[in-house]
Amino acid sequence: MTDTNDGGAQPQTEDAAAAPGMHILGQYIKDLSFENPNAPRSLQQGEQPKLDINVNVGAQQMSEGQFEVSMTLTAKAQRPDMVMFNVELVYAGLFRITGVPTEHMHPFVMIECPRMIFPFARNILADATRNGGFPPLLLDPIDFAQLYRQNMAQQAPAPENGADAPKPN
Repeated sequence: MTDTNDGGAQPQTEDAAAAPGMHILGQYIKDLSFENPNAPRSLQQGEQPKLDINVNVGAQQMSEGQFEVSMTLTAKAQRPDMVMFNVELVYAGLFRITGVPTEHMHPFVMIECPRMIFPFARNILADATRNGGFPPLLLDPIDFAQLYRQNMAQQAPAPENGADAPKPN
C-alpha cells in the first residue's frame, strides 16, 4: 500500500518562507562627550552623587529594508556643590531588515535594533566614566519594548474634553 497523503503540506513560496531577519551592517559612535568640569575636586571621596540617566532611540530609513538606528545615552552625576561628570554617547547601527511585514516594521526597528546595540553602547559608557577617573557606570539592561510603549503613549493625541464620554440621552 502506498501512502500518497502528504499531511496537507503545501510547498512554500519564497515569500511565505521568508522568516523575519536582521543583519547588522555596521555599528559606530556618532558622538561621544565626557566632561569632568571640577577635576580634581570631583575625584575626591564625598557624599554619593545624584545620577540622572536618559535614554533616547531614533531611527531613519536609509534605503529599502535598511535603517540607521541611533541610541542616545546621557548621564550626569552631581553633588549639591558640583557636577562630577556629564557624559553623552550617541551610538548607532546600520541594519538590514528582511521578512517583517510593513505594519510591524516600526516596532521591530525601535525595539529589536536598539536591543542588539545596547551592550556595545553600555560598554563604551562604562569605559568613558572609568577613563574619566570614576568607577565604571554600568547601566542596567533596558526593556526597549516598554520604552517603545511609553513613547507611543506619549505621542498619542490626548482626547478632547468629553470626547470619549458617553453622551446624555
